[in-house]
Amino acid sequence: MQDKPLVAFVGLGAMGSAMAGNLVRGGVRLRGFDLSPAAMDRLAAEGGGVAASAAEAAQGADVLILMVVNAAQAEAVLVDGGALAALAPGAHVVLMATCLPDAVRDLAARVAATGRVLVDAPVSGGVVGAQAASLTIMVGAEADALAAVRPLLELMGQRIFHVGGAPGQGAAAKAVNQLLCGVHLAAAGEALSMAEAMGLDLPVMLDIVSNSAAGSWMLRDRGPRMIEDTDVVTSAVDIFAKDLGIVLDVARAERLGLPLSAAAHQMFLAGSGRGEGKLDDSQVIRSYRALAGRPKTAAENRAKKG
Repeated sequence: MQDKPLVAFVGLGAMGSAMAGNLVRGGVRLRGFDLSPAAMDRLAAEGGGVAASAAEAAQGADVLILMVVNAAQAEAVLVDGGALAALAPGAHVVLMATCLPDAVRDLAARVAATGRVLVDAPVSGGVVGAQAASLTIMVGAEADALAAVRPLLELMGQRIFHVGGAPGQGAAAKAVNQLLCGVHLAAAGEALSMAEAMGLDLPVMLDIVSNSAAGSWMLRDRGPRMIEDTDVVTSAVDIFAKDLGIVLDVARAERLGLPLSAAAHQMFLAGSGRGEGKLDDSQVIRSYRALAGRPKTAAENRAKKG
């Protein structure tokens, strides 16, 4: 790879915009694309280049970074959108979405058939980690492929783990990570919903459990938004409905029983089914309120208690 590779970046959502911005500020020549005009405007304001399509963004690029929702979107960009064919010969495709391992392996084979290389590199850390360039990145790729894109990954993440030498292994590691994130988040909602139902002082209760053996990162980060209504969305309910679905699909393929994951998945699905899928994932607590027949928001519950 050249010292100053041309990087294409497709998927400029809340996380993708922050990641692309970190690359631009790191001196990377970057050309991006997203269906959202506002996202394109943000990238241009950061000093990045913008393109009219994914294929135009990828034209002659040495690296294509995909921060899309899933493997189906990645395939749509690469194949249907013409981005794969537009890349420079020998280019690297860095897939940073949360996908099924089998889907990543299939995409890697299609990329390899064109003489290019797919680097499986899903991330954890959410919008906050993307903004701070402190993401955890789990890489499944041959060592030389990782070495080729590592300088870019280091501009976006703080902890880069080489979890295996083949695409799909990064996706597998991300599934384990999302299992714990989803279960911890659902458990936090269950606990705080119980405290709410019993009329406990929720800020005090959150302080107690966050700073005791009961604590978890998800509880400390999402707990305040569970007990106070907020419009902030760092990751949506629908994201965990998708990610825990991936966890359970992997489990079925491996003939694994994951009862806690399945129960947590149901709570996110229930929220999505009630039309709450775009809310912050902390609002999984509303599924527990619905089970108990209580008002859906924190403010309504306080008013009822009062």
